[in-house]
Amino acid sequence: MSKSAKVIREPDAQARHLAESHVGNVRHVSSMSSLTRRGFLATTGVSLGGLALNELLAGESTAAPLIHFAPKAKRAIYLFQSGAPSQLDLFDHKPGLKSQFGQDLPESIRQGQRLTGMTANQTKFPVAPSLFQFQQHGNSGATVSELLPHLSNKVDDICFVKSVYTEAINHDPAITFITSGAQLAGRPCLGAWLSYGLGSENKDLPAFVAMTSRGTGNPADQPLYDRLWGSGFLPSRHQGVKLRSGGDPVLYLSNPPGIDAKLRRQMLDDQAALNRRHHVQLGDPEIENRIAQYELAYRMQTAVPELADLSQEPKHILDMYGPDVTRPNSFAANCLMARRLVERGVRFVQLFHMGWDQHLKLPEKIRGQARDIDQPAAALLSDLKQAGLLEDTLVIWGGEFGRTVYCQGHLSAEDYGRDHHPRCFTMWLAGGGIKPGMTYGETDDYSYNIVRDPVHVHDLNATLLHCLGIDHKQLTYKFQGRHYRLTDVHGETVQGILA
Repeated sequence: MSKSAKVIREPDAQARHLAESHVGNVRHVSSMSSLTRRGFLATTGVSLGGLALNELLAGESTAAPLIHFAPKAKRAIYLFQSGAPSQLDLFDHKPGLKSQFGQDLPESIRQGQRLTGMTANQTKFPVAPSLFQFQQHGNSGATVSELLPHLSNKVDDICFVKSVYTEAINHDPAITFITSGAQLAGRPCLGAWLSYGLGSENKDLPAFVAMTSRGTGNPADQPLYDRLWGSGFLPSRHQGVKLRSGGDPVLYLSNPPGIDAKLRRQMLDDQAALNRRHHVQLGDPEIENRIAQYELAYRMQTAVPELADLSQEPKHILDMYGPDVTRPNSFAANCLMARRLVERGVRFVQLFHMGWDQHLKLPEKIRGQARDIDQPAAALLSDLKQAGLLEDTLVIWGGEFGRTVYCQGHLSAEDYGRDHHPRCFTMWLAGGGIKPGMTYGETDDYSYNIVRDPVHVHDLNATLLHCLGIDHKQLTYKFQGRHYRLTDVHGETVQGILA
């Protein structure tokens, strides 16, 4: 394996210092004449164990896991659309539905599918064609809704996957599933796996950053929980750091009133000494992670304010992202921040944009929601491309499942709603490792069932890891006697969309 095909991470100064301190403890203990046999064995045993632990942690950073093949992407930005966008109104054009307006969806299409509590008691399932016009764009001829005029101009950089499907039918388990590979909480998310497997290219910033924004499509949308960017059973240093647009970009990063940098440094040194003593007593590796996170936070005090300062961005770049780019906590501001993060070596950035849970009044709500994301997402692709970053940056856009062709609630010529639909939905990918200007997969005439090239959530995650040089079957972590991975015991790389 070539040098470029491995993850090579030198142990940082903090880890070396900790290892040296454990050696010092052993030497100091062995010279104490009054030490009892029990005390000597207990203290030296734990100290040697601590030294071994440091070497093990260093080994985790430098040797395991490895990049399994030369990656096309070095980093990734995941534009997660929380609430489930309607594929029928954005990307999966079904012109034949107009002649079936209001007709009951055939049972042969539904095939006894499990329904949510919102539509389980409906006696009819009337077909609701999209109100919006679709048009082909670019050399690829991809068909995109009028709701997304800016993204329509980027179709030749994009791979549309119209045949993604999932097992979950409700929001929380579905979001948990697509981000962590399991419907139950507690597993590491994709970003944590990438932090564990690849590390960061910038010692002053975390490997994994998460940001949230609230859309205009549904202000009271499904909540997001910090565990969605959590590390699960992986060491806690791999969890995502949530970056905010207002106040301190990271909570509690600034020094308290009356505390200057010198005093802060002294406090951290004293705290680290206490934590090391605690680690000698208990041997808990999370104490090591705590020390490392305090040190990272100290370095971030300098790096993050510079990162968050948009005053140096040229006006034409700000204009490209649209009028919301200067509004804190907007999707546009977060997209620009994502570019600034990846160009500084952050490995994985995930933006969560809420507002897509449109059970009722969908035509009204989706207009604002599409406007929120259209120009910023297109600008991000352009910005990465002109900076020479798109070639090795993987960009992913999509939600946790799709929307039904049948109407939830009252159907009229101007209004309809759509329920959750796990059987098929559309996502798009661009950049490092992905074949541009193509559409993969196909659904039936109702956008209800997949008829060609299905892509399960596990297949999607396996493919994302592949683009970053990782074999999803080999990226594992042993926990409670079992080797876990992001794709559980499933998943196949989708070769048809790889560049």
